[in-house]
Amino acid sequence: MTKPSITINELDAERLDALLAQPAFADSPIANALNEELDRADILPPSEIPADVVTMNSRVRFRDLNSEEEHIRTLVYPASLKDSSEQISVMAPLGAALLGLHVNDEINWTLPGGDEARITVLELLYQPEAAGEFHR
Repeated sequence: MTKPSITINELDAERLDALLAQPAFADSPIANALNEELDRADILPPSEIPADVVTMNSRVRFRDLNSEEEHIRTLVYPASLKDSSEQISVMAPLGAALLGLHVNDEINWTLPGGDEARITVLELLYQPEAAGEFHR
């Protein structure tokens, strides 16, 4: 399956580049996968991000197509992760997979250990850009 196109806010891209440059993430499979996603992304100013795109600090409802379970999480930076039942880090495999997807997009994502996750974005419950919050 071809990966869907992704869109990332330029402020998020800059912050993620800085995060991925940290020694703690050197040689991390997730960091490498996230770098690949950043390389293929359409990078736009925050004010031009479509309202149906998963950005950092977005609250998203998605389905794990392997288990058919639905989840609602806020996509956060690792330092902001406080409650894994409410949030998901962009440095977690599914968090990295969600970044930049549009509502109704489906993606296959290789997990550590080689298993493959299949997720689809069902709904954005909150997106900072749509709320006019561009400087977070």
